Amino acid sequence: MRIQLGLTRTAVMTATLVAGMLPCGRVQAQTAAPRSEPPTRLVVFITVDQMRESYLERYAGQLTGGLGRLLRGGACFRNAYHDHAVTETAPGHSVVLSGRFPRSTGIVANGAGVLDPQAALLPPARGPGASPFRFRGSALIDWLRNADPASRALSISRKDRGAILPLGRAHQQAYWYASPGVFTTSTYYADTLPTWVQRFNARAEPRSYAGKTWSLLLPDSAYPEPDSVPVEGAGRDFTFPHVLPSDSTVLGALAEYPFMDQVTLDLALEGLIALALGASPHTDLLAVSLSTTDAIGHRYGPESREIHDQVLRLDRMLGTFIDSIYRLRDSTTVVFALTADHGVTPFPELHARTAEEARARRVDMGPLMTPIISGLARRGVPASAFTFSDFMLTVNRAAFAAAGVNADSVVADFAARARTIPGVARVDYVARLARGDTVHDAVTRRWAHMLPPDVPVPVVVTLKPGYVSAGTSADHGSPYDPDAHVPVMFYGPPFRAGKFTRTVRVVDLAPTLARALGVRPIERLDGRVLEEALRPARPGPERTLAAPARP
Repeated sequence: MRIQLGLTRTAVMTATLVAGMLPCGRVQAQTAAPRSEPPTRLVVFITVDQMRESYLERYAGQLTGGLGRLLRGGACFRNAYHDHAVTETAPGHSVVLSGRFPRSTGIVANGAGVLDPQAALLPPARGPGASPFRFRGSALIDWLRNADPASRALSISRKDRGAILPLGRAHQQAYWYASPGVFTTSTYYADTLPTWVQRFNARAEPRSYAGKTWSLLLPDSAYPEPDSVPVEGAGRDFTFPHVLPSDSTVLGALAEYPFMDQVTLDLALEGLIALALGASPHTDLLAVSLSTTDAIGHRYGPESREIHDQVLRLDRMLGTFIDSIYRLRDSTTVVFALTADHGVTPFPELHARTAEEARARRVDMGPLMTPIISGLARRGVPASAFTFSDFMLTVNRAAFAAAGVNADSVVADFAARARTIPGVARVDYVARLARGDTVHDAVTRRWAHMLPPDVPVPVVVTLKPGYVSAGTSADHGSPYDPDAHVPVMFYGPPFRAGKFTRTVRVVDLAPTLARALGVRPIERLDGRVLEEALRPARPGPERTLAAPARP
């Protein structure tokens, strides 16, 4: 039987760290405090891909669903930031439930995220294999299972990295959307799809949206944004209504429509029921990463009518999702937390004073590499040994040594050329970052938090604020606050309702959840417990806690 969620288908760091915090230090795993009875049986963790914190403030009066509920009844941190430099989906998702920066999780960019040819997708899905084999260390589900091996986790997303990385390396259940319009997993997790996922795929819900129209949820007067901005959508289909293809191409196009989030939530609720998550005397985890805000934000930008309507629809969907969970589980045993993997920088064209400035704010680094790669090829160094991606230069020194070429001299040449490119703010040698001002200089600190010492990246490049890579979309990935500022919200019995304004970091989310659940991280974390979010613990039976890992 199909489970229907939502309304009708036509409706819906600052640069200064917390006082006393060592900017680049590691925080030891903290002692857990037992919580009151009844204990939490279900943690619902929601990541909204590319959700700027400013959306909550901007649309607050219109948020009547799940976002509104968390905003008004939860512990909401209005100044929460990802404190690493490459603000992309994979690094962000590696942080949210691990409490550690990418320098510790090992996930430094989307390209070096979850792709794994040894972990093939399960049929009928097609596409590249995926697994968390690059992820290092532990995450919340590991801490839960260390205290109680019966705890289980389910993670759902449109994106493979959104489903995989919140669970770390745990062999739990993770499912994501793939061609030809089905949810799948990889051989890292299972040999066959479970019956409940097969049933969901057989209903072909994504195909049911063929030809469907995305119209405004509210009257036109409720949206102050103009609906006539040609820079949106690269000048194509930038006004409402937006109509999905009526043929099979709807399966791919659905990613840029709010309905994709509905499909994801439908599967998440069906999984909760099929696996009986939260129905036993153990604490289970349901992680849901909703990717549509990212797709719409890239296409139409964070100041568009489309993103406004998407957030309103997401609010309504989450409201019904929460209500559905409360009908299935005792609300006093359920905890919700919500954040985002990154924010986004607006279209440069909308903030430049002239057309020339707008063009300058789109920076193409490609011409920088062409002569260097050509010169290296003539000297016997393959192009794969010297690559530049996500503003990081990667060097295979063994390949340079085999060709008898001095890698350091080529790196220095690259750095000198990069500094001359209009739009480049700085070029940093990674080895020098830790000796920089990581307290007052957010860019230095965020790059220092980005890279493990064994990753062969000698140099990183930072564009000027408001500048993005060449292309036509709104973009993210920089160390600046528009890409780093995201919501952090907790909701449920252990948490104190209120709006908190001190600067916190997304790495603080996992240790705070661990404290609320009465479990102990099994390794040192970069985050700290947000004590002000927690209600005083009433006396109750203690959980059996595993001993912390040695430093």
